[in-house]
Amino acid sequence: MINENVDLIEELIEALLTIKDKDEMAKFLKDLCTPQEIKSLAERWNVCKLLHEGKMSYREINSFTGVSLATITRVARFLKDEPHHGYRSVLNKIEKK
Repeated sequence: MINENVDLIEELIEALLTIKDKDEMAKFLKDLCTPQEIKSLAERWNVCKLLHEGKMSYREINSFTGVSLATITRVARFLKDEPHHGYRSVLNKIEKK
């Protein structure tokens, strides 16, 4: 079961890498995710950007966005402490634009 999940994740990653533009990505996300799942992803990304800016505390981000402190803390942990550096990599690419 674990290897099967890894394979499924790899296939999803490959599918995402084929997407060429914003319109195609929006259509794919609308087919793949529920509106709530897309909203949750967007909220996490917004929290990531706010944390990266470093101008607001967790509580201020919670008040400003309505995102739970648990989610804010989780995003912060992945942004700062986890070895994946996925958030950081994308933030760096956006900053270079």
